[in-house]
Amino acid sequence: MDMTNSLALMQDGIAIMLIGMGVVFAFLTIMVIVMDINAVLIKKLNKYFPEEVPQQTKSKKTQKDEDEKVALAIALAYAKSQGAM
Repeated sequence: MDMTNSLALMQDGIAIMLIGMGVVFAFLTIMVIVMDINAVLIKKLNKYFPEEVPQQTKSKKTQKDEDEKVALAIALAYAKSQGAM
């Protein structure tokens, strides 16, 4: 290989690398700007169209019963894994 040929190939490779990095940097910069604009727009729209907050329908007793069932299931699974069953 000739020294001038390898030098030209190196320059071409560096130029392509810099162009690629520039394109990626420009894309990411534009994406961040668009996301910031989108966040501001969503905050403004949320004032006019707020999300509904679902009301909790379970009573405390129902939640306590469910918690006890989960604890029982965990205890049974643990006991079975230990060979107690």
